[in-house]
Amino acid sequence: MSDTPVPVVTAPRCITSALAGKAPAPAAGAAISVATLAGVVALTSLVVIGTVLGQPVLIPPLAASAALVFAAPALPLAQPRSVIGGQLISAVVGFVTLFVGGRSLWTAAVAGGLAIGAMALARAPHSPAAATSIIVVLTRPEPALFLGLLALATLVLVAVGVLAGRSGKTARYPSYWW
Repeated sequence: MSDTPVPVVTAPRCITSALAGKAPAPAAGAAISVATLAGVVALTSLVVIGTVLGQPVLIPPLAASAALVFAAPALPLAQPRSVIGGQLISAVVGFVTLFVGGRSLWTAAVAGGLAIGAMALARAPHSPAAATSIIVVLTRPEPALFLGLLALATLVLVAVGVLAGRSGKTARYPSYWW
């Protein structure tokens, strides 16, 4: 056995600094509980509404919308203007793109990109809504029915967000309405 010390190799300081990051402080347990309960209530409410109406109301982008509304209620992307407006704008973009380009993955990709631009122009950015435009192209739902159910679903998310925001355990929601 040698008495020669083994050199310790460390990453350059610029790499360790970049990897350290500045993650936000952990949320309080009560805030996590309220966000979780609100998410379960809102999303299961969409299932109940869909069951009563005999129509699917819970679509995957709405779960992502719920995550923003309940876990990050102060973000601009979580405000009612963005949740409701962004989802409806993106769905309309999806229908227009479907009409022009037909049902294909190419058209769906274009619809998602165009939805981002349309939401930005309307000052209603909501990242989950870009996926809604893709769903419209790929599933070809009946426009009036889909838009009506989507409006109802986003109103449910916002309403549950308002209730959660009044719990005193999370940030007050919304920060602004429109």
